[in-house]
Amino acid sequence: MELYINWNPSLTTIFGMRWYGLCWLLGLLGAYLIVKRLYKQQGIKEELFEPLFYYCFFGVLVGARLGHCIFYQPDYYLTSFPHLVEMILPIHFMPEGGWKYTGYEGLASHGGTIGLMIALLLYVKKTNLSLWTVLDNIAIATPIAAFFIRIGNLMNSEIIGKVTDVPWAFVFERVDMLPRHPGQLYEAIVYLLLLFIGFAVYKKHPERVGTGFYFGLCLTYIFTARFFIEFTKEIQEAFEASLPLDMGQLLSIPFVILGVVCMLRYKKR
Repeated sequence: MELYINWNPSLTTIFGMRWYGLCWLLGLLGAYLIVKRLYKQQGIKEELFEPLFYYCFFGVLVGARLGHCIFYQPDYYLTSFPHLVEMILPIHFMPEGGWKYTGYEGLASHGGTIGLMIALLLYVKKTNLSLWTVLDNIAIATPIAAFFIRIGNLMNSEIIGKVTDVPWAFVFERVDMLPRHPGQLYEAIVYLLLLFIGFAVYKKHPERVGTGFYFGLCLTYIFTARFFIEFTKEIQEAFEASLPLDMGQLLSIPFVILGVVCMLRYKKR
């Protein structure tokens, strides 16, 4: 046990914000600054950039929330009207009556990706920009948001890994006293690496923006990594135990296929 890392951050909030919420905002801010720089480098008008943040913010938030409720807890959220309201509003109805504010307890990255794609389609329709240009720029910036989100999961001791005896195992004291894979940290490191890879390739091949190459690279890399890292993580809902793969892996497969198709499309061109 002396080799393991005991994990129980003493600070649960920063400036009155929960770790996850703070990291979520930091991730969006980082992506915002990166895309703004890319737009400037590519000579895209600043007035076309400004609405992008709002489309991305609400697209990711709504998509991630609906994705969690529909993919992971449909038996709860889709079985009664009060639960349906809880899916939309950050509240919980008490059994004895009344309600309390809880925040959005449950956001799914796969749903967030779908929501982001829909929001970008609406954004492109409004601005008349090239869809592939917007998708490629967002893809270059996405890893920094994914990195911060997984750091938030780590700080909250959620989405924990399976029990293991590897020397770098984390003992999540808020959960139990067992050494577990830090799956959140694995993902955060992988996403941070993709950020540097994306920038390195972009610096060498800026002309690929607008072809769908970076969008395909981002989807293929992130969701392939997610598929294999899921083997180190505990299932999130009981029904996943009866599946051949967990829900995160099943949802990752279509995104990997889409990413590969986009990259093959670029290669063919």
